[in-house]
Amino acid sequence: MKADAVTLLGIFEKKMRLEVPLFQRQYVWSRERQWEALWEDIARKFIDQMEGRQDAPVHFLGAMVLDQKQTPTTHVEKRQVIDGQQRLTTLQLFVAAFRDFCTEHECEDVAAELQGFVFNKGMMVDPEVEKFKVWPTQADRQQFTDVVSSGSRKELEKRYPLVKKKYARSFDPRPRMVEAYLFFRDQMDELFIGTEKEPALEAERPLTERVELSFTALKSLLKVVVIDLETGDDAQVIFETLNARGEPLLPADLLRNFIFLRAARMNEPQEKLYDKYWRKFDDPFWRDEVKQGRLLRPRSDLYIQHFLASKLTVDIPIKHLFVEYKSWINGKMPYPTVEAELSALSRQGDQFRRIVEPQKDDIIYPLVTFLDNFDIRTAYPLLLHLLEEGLSDADWQEISIALESYLLRRAVCELTTKNYNRVFLGLTRTLRKDGTSAERIYQALSDFGGDSNEWPRDEAFRASWNTGGAYQALQSGRLVHLFRRLNEKYLNTKSEAISIDSPLTIEHLMPQGWIENWPLPNGALGLTYAQLEDAAPDDAAVVATRRRNSLIHSIGNMTIVSQALNSSVSNSDWTTKKPEILKSSLLPINLQLVDKDKWNEATIMDRSADLFKLALSIWPGPKPSAS
Repeated sequence: MKADAVTLLGIFEKKMRLEVPLFQRQYVWSRERQWEALWEDIARKFIDQMEGRQDAPVHFLGAMVLDQKQTPTTHVEKRQVIDGQQRLTTLQLFVAAFRDFCTEHECEDVAAELQGFVFNKGMMVDPEVEKFKVWPTQADRQQFTDVVSSGSRKELEKRYPLVKKKYARSFDPRPRMVEAYLFFRDQMDELFIGTEKEPALEAERPLTERVELSFTALKSLLKVVVIDLETGDDAQVIFETLNARGEPLLPADLLRNFIFLRAARMNEPQEKLYDKYWRKFDDPFWRDEVKQGRLLRPRSDLYIQHFLASKLTVDIPIKHLFVEYKSWINGKMPYPTVEAELSALSRQGDQFRRIVEPQKDDIIYPLVTFLDNFDIRTAYPLLLHLLEEGLSDADWQEISIALESYLLRRAVCELTTKNYNRVFLGLTRTLRKDGTSAERIYQALSDFGGDSNEWPRDEAFRASWNTGGAYQALQSGRLVHLFRRLNEKYLNTKSEAISIDSPLTIEHLMPQGWIENWPLPNGALGLTYAQLEDAAPDDAAVVATRRRNSLIHSIGNMTIVSQALNSSVSNSDWTTKKPEILKSSLLPINLQLVDKDKWNEATIMDRSADLFKLALSIWPGPKPSAS
């Protein structure tokens, strides 16, 4: 057999039919298990090309095995797909989706090029069959030919409309290949066109230019390994061998081999270097698996991912880690020796451990515990850079205030977190270029604009603070952090030191189930959701109930307690509930409730305003734009 690396489009370039044998299984790939990962790989290379990253390494999308079949001279050449038919079919669906996207958005030149990678051209004996570059199993042929032949999303959705069974809550799924095509179209729309809240990448450049650069990536930066069987090769044995379940090497394993083989070639002492710099990475701490997205990964892999992202200031998916690291070392030669390289990895490994296992007496403790509570690990490459800069404690305090304020205000205002990897990598790039200082970080964050990365100003912060949106947006752990910080503001230099070691929980002062024990201001009972649906919108009880429901989840109506109240007390009226809160909590934030003889809409709004004044001193807003 013969193996060759072929570009993604190169598979479909030749006039040829790639036929899936009838005994192969039907198309089974799905969004969660395969399409998302494939799109992530393709989109990454699109982005590399659009951002002008000349040193971006080629990415391999996998392998496929083809078996040459005898074809009459008048017919289109044919090969059977022995292995990789799911990947091959999906790539063809992707190319069809990209073609139709280009057609819809008047990128005619690229659309015409892509058409040649979906259909064969020229003379054919049976054009209705032989025109297709890929020919799936019989059970899949109708949906496949519909997808690649429809020519537009609109036409395909017309052929496969959404159908819902009687009494069903959701629509029936469309055929899997149709769903794959629509998935890729949605991703292309998001990347190239953007949304109301998330602008397109490189949106300032013409769409045609961005599409052409992405097409270039398909022709050069994305490849597959094609294994052609030759006479005498046993297709079944090769299929079974390729699909045998071995234990794959992890990125850290590959990197260790790469680094120490180079040390040997450069006559540097391998064992000495291993003992001095690498041995600690074999500790259980680094082997422990931690969650990254949907998957569990060894902590060592995550560290090297953040380390490399910090150095290159680009996002590095785990699956690309070894290739990207190798390309960086061989291409940029950032270290004069392997020992210098290992020294940097070891030093930053210690700094990474400070981030993920913070000690209370460490100056970075408040910031990294905030990032952990808010599940924002995309800031780790920035932190690794900052830890290399030898910042003073005063600098760290200013930086911590700026980053926490930026992120918490965005969270309260329910702004997207999707762009944070680009925000922090861009900030790291700026600091590497212009120099690192607390002032520069504060100004860079202040200069951001748009929903995807702006630092909300006081007016937007206040508007969201006074509504119930923060309860859904922040969830319990993040709200506890917010109230902990507010609670600290009530302490002064004469206050007794209070250590809170037990877990804190959120308590609604006016309970979520308020109707039974908390009459409306006019003395009437509130309305249930079913009663609200049936009543007139301008009815006084409807207006009062909706008003109260809108305040239940507001920050002014919540607090933290170290011991959750039982439900009977929690839903009791204020005269019963307030003493229980004060009895079970010595927190200064709760002692402010002592003189509150009643609890209603007005007191909720008053407390919300009081807490907001504290919030402004904890989480200050952005500076005026430097521009």
